[in-house]
Amino acid sequence: MFRPIISFVALCGAVLAVAIGPALAAGCLFEPQGEGRVGEIVDGRSFRLTDGREVRLAGIETANDAATSPKRTAALAAIIVGRDVTLRGQDDTPDRYGRQTALVFLDGSETPVQSLLLLRGEALVSTEITDRDCAAVLGQAEAEARQAKRGVWADPTVIKNAESSDDILAGIGQFTVVEGMVLSVRQAGATTYLNFGRNWTRGFAVTISKRMMAVFASAGITLKSLENRRVRVRGWVEAHPGPRIDVLRVAQIEMLGGSEANR
Repeated sequence: MFRPIISFVALCGAVLAVAIGPALAAGCLFEPQGEGRVGEIVDGRSFRLTDGREVRLAGIETANDAATSPKRTAALAAIIVGRDVTLRGQDDTPDRYGRQTALVFLDGSETPVQSLLLLRGEALVSTEITDRDCAAVLGQAEAEARQAKRGVWADPTVIKNAESSDDILAGIGQFTVVEGMVLSVRQAGATTYLNFGRNWTRGFAVTISKRMMAVFASAGITLKSLENRRVRVRGWVEAHPGPRIDVLRVAQIEMLGGSEANR
């Protein structure tokens, strides 16, 4: 069981939470799904309550498969270990491992624990939260950490260059953020490819299935319009044989422009 000493780290989390502001933080106040006291930390985004329930933090992932690293585990422990928490969300169905996935709030707080981790640069937004207001809460927290170069954002290699296929391939099976220029948009069968390299086989590409076309259209995005646009993509890296990220949600692709493209 991981039981760190609550220290200056916890105080920093409380101070950073103020930066979100109560009005915006309230965007993640879904219906309560339960409550309890945190007994032990499992990894960088999972913990176990004293009654035995295991909880997975919704809406975030850890950078470079670092969920089990002592630093990530300590970051979560410093915020919640031994604390009473409320679980909130739109669905309390356990995942296939029996874990409850939820937005987690310290007793008396309207700021999700996810935001505290994001503000410190200890996590990345995963885009699984589909509620627009809550997604904005998490996105703002990550953006603040990125701009301040806190935590993982202090390392310039956290965001992979789309032109560096080998660098991206080194993260197969990991949740990764990639930035680059979409050189072409091509359709092959039921799949649309956003190609970031001129060698379609070896270069980095984003894959979008036919069933996602209507979703992008509803969001006012024509995939062909992404050609020659600089974008930020996040998701799980696969190899086919070049690096690929399969897009299952519109929020996985963020169009960049001006100073944002250089952050």
